[in-house]
Amino acid sequence: MTEMSTACTTVHARTRPVASVLPMLVAQTRAQLRAFWRVPSLSATALLMPLMLFVFFVMPHAHDPWQGQVSLGAYMLAAIGAYAAGNVMVFNFGVTVALDRGQKVDLLMRAAPLPGWVYLAARIVAALLFAALAVGALFAVALVAGGIRLDPAAWLDLAMRLLAGAVPFLALGFAVAYLAGPNSAPAIANLVYLGMAFASGMLVPLEQMPDFLRSVAPALPTYHYAQLAWGALGAGNEPARVAAAWLLAWTLALFVLATIAYRREGRQRFA
Repeated sequence: MTEMSTACTTVHARTRPVASVLPMLVAQTRAQLRAFWRVPSLSATALLMPLMLFVFFVMPHAHDPWQGQVSLGAYMLAAIGAYAAGNVMVFNFGVTVALDRGQKVDLLMRAAPLPGWVYLAARIVAALLFAALAVGALFAVALVAGGIRLDPAAWLDLAMRLLAGAVPFLALGFAVAYLAGPNSAPAIANLVYLGMAFASGMLVPLEQMPDFLRSVAPALPTYHYAQLAWGALGAGNEPARVAAAWLLAWTLALFVLATIAYRREGRQRFA
């Protein structure tokens, strides 16, 4: 009787349907988007800060020529768009991972039947969707209020470059989340990302920066990200393939760093 029960259990285990990955990913992505939205300190900053930068600092001079190629408004639209998308990756993805660590959500996820890679993929998809929302809002303000006019192909090309080029900052946010403590991660992320954004010409043109920062800028991922974005307008100083190669190298390096920090965390807490 025991052998028959064991055999029935084995057959049942073999025939039990396995949950499809796609519904799990969709449901977890939806939950993650709600979590992003319900943290006003992150969601409001991600959506409103780029708009404020554009309205207050760019719109008064939006139609001034810039280096004889594009208007200052279009040039800064690409730069602020890069800042906005990267900001979402570092804060809405990376910092929230650190906050989840502090609230023991990672312990809950380890106990849940949800595969770990689905949880991580959902966070990445949610961050990309939120970045697309931030970039779309900035484009709408630039078009309607700022009077920025680009060809439809240029709008699409710029949007695709902004989203694709933001991937290294997923890795940066992930690395900060596991290298810093839950309480210090927001401050460290802000210091690192904002410093790199300024030093690479995203928020202030490099022509107006000290010579020291001009020499340091080409080593930063934000510099190549901005160059990739400006390339959509024909205003970049670096070929797209070179900028993409730099960003790919930074992505790999930062993901390696993030993986090392993640595994160290796992050994310390769950070994």
